[in-house]
Amino acid sequence: MSTPGAPSGPEPDPTGPGGADPSPPGGPEPAARTQTQDDDDALGALGYRPELKRTLGNFHTFAAGISYISILTGTFQLFFFGVSFGGPAYWWSWPMVFVGQLMVALCFCELAARYPVAGSIYNWSKNMGGPHVGWLGGWMMMTATMVTLSAVALAYQVTLPQIDSTFQFIGDGTGKYDDAANAVLLGSVLILFSTVVNAFGVKLMARINSAGVFIELIAAVALIIFLAVHITRGPQTVLTDTQGHGTGESLGYFGAFLTASLASAYVMYGFDTASSLGEESHNPRRNAPRAILRALVASFLLGGLILLFALLAVPDLGSQRLSTDGLQFVVLSTLGSTIGEIFLWCVVIAITVCVLAVHAAGIRLMFAMARDNNLPAGSVLARVSPRFHTPVIPAVLIGVVGLVILVVNINQPQIFSVITSIAIIMIYVAYLMVTVPMLIRRLRGKWQPMEGSFSLGRFGLPVNILAVVWGGAMSLNLAWPRAAVYNATGPQHWYLRWGAFLFVGIVAGGGFAYYWFVQRRKTGVLAEHRFQASDPTTPAEPPPEPAE
Repeated sequence: MSTPGAPSGPEPDPTGPGGADPSPPGGPEPAARTQTQDDDDALGALGYRPELKRTLGNFHTFAAGISYISILTGTFQLFFFGVSFGGPAYWWSWPMVFVGQLMVALCFCELAARYPVAGSIYNWSKNMGGPHVGWLGGWMMMTATMVTLSAVALAYQVTLPQIDSTFQFIGDGTGKYDDAANAVLLGSVLILFSTVVNAFGVKLMARINSAGVFIELIAAVALIIFLAVHITRGPQTVLTDTQGHGTGESLGYFGAFLTASLASAYVMYGFDTASSLGEESHNPRRNAPRAILRALVASFLLGGLILLFALLAVPDLGSQRLSTDGLQFVVLSTLGSTIGEIFLWCVVIAITVCVLAVHAAGIRLMFAMARDNNLPAGSVLARVSPRFHTPVIPAVLIGVVGLVILVVNINQPQIFSVITSIAIIMIYVAYLMVTVPMLIRRLRGKWQPMEGSFSLGRFGLPVNILAVVWGGAMSLNLAWPRAAVYNATGPQHWYLRWGAFLFVGIVAGGGFAYYWFVQRRKTGVLAEHRFQASDPTTPAEPPPEPAE
């Protein structure tokens, strides 16, 4: 007989047609889960729907981090600066900066394992310090990334004309504005190339980037070997040689060393990029922390040896060209024009992939903020191309802003040091927006690393304290109103000397004012990007604890 309310008819045979039970005892076995499904579930637990395509492996994420640091780009672009202000002994700033940045990187490794999501700095600062701190950290990092894109693109000017004078398209290099204008031209071509590549998706960018990094690593090792063969003096004569810098100054050589240390501080950053691509990487909780550390350590070792052997091998340690033509002069004078030019072409490749990585990191950061409706026209900026599986509009917008920054400074002969300095300061400040709230949470006993993932354990608190102290001290050192950095040629203007404080203050204050009065009332994950659980009875994992 039938049950009231149920359809009448014959009882179904539970064994199925023919009386055979189609299911094994205990029901059907669940399908084996893939790593991608686990990664997407981790993203869903943070409130976001998986939209970006996971195509990046271990080497891709490592390459993203190391290409952003870009040892060949940084050392060849800034060697002259360190020697100019600190003499050969400025080399000691390299291990000093490494130790400080290592403290920051170790904190980032814990966060990369806990929050495997795009726009690392923004999401980390948001989860550590709340939505207001998160927005300011993301805003500073996004602005700095666009300025950095322009600053790195300018490095073409330091290298290409030394390979062949035909690359000096504007003037002959002797005019007051020749170098600056030509740098803008070369840099603009590079940014346009980066925009096109990044707009076509992360897979194309990653392939070009990984190939470029492979060439850069081989070139770096080869350069170390070639320079080592040509060593003409012992390290003791180099590592203690100040060449009289600091004489007569109130702080002596220490003051000169602090200025020269900017050359190292300008290089070792951007390692967080390995985590910023977390939504496009396989197993980011495991791979991103490793990639961050590997990128930083490899950069320290390779860059430190290149700088040291260059100082030991250069024929004339007192040559004025060390302070003008820098490492390019060392390579050409030591190894000869043919071999030297081969290495300089490798530097050009390194600069190219560095711009690609900086651009890619900026795209993910802008996408992450827009997805939370924390930017104007958020739904447009966060739109992912169904064809290329990447946010195309942020790629174009960041490229356009980078070009504008270059064009505005076309007749500024101090364009190199000013733009680079301001960009790096903003990145150091953005890093502090992560490490300071993280330290507060540790002190309150509210920070827990992801179980089974990267953890500093009992070393977490002292490492975090050192990261904050280092970040604050170096930010102040970077922004200090030195005429030699911010107003090297006359006439002297107070607003140029204090340019770092003014520019960073305007960007931070003006940006946050906009957020506070306009955007914060609209903040929230956009509906089209919000995670929708397919089975609400089986959550992927507990959501992260709310920030204070």
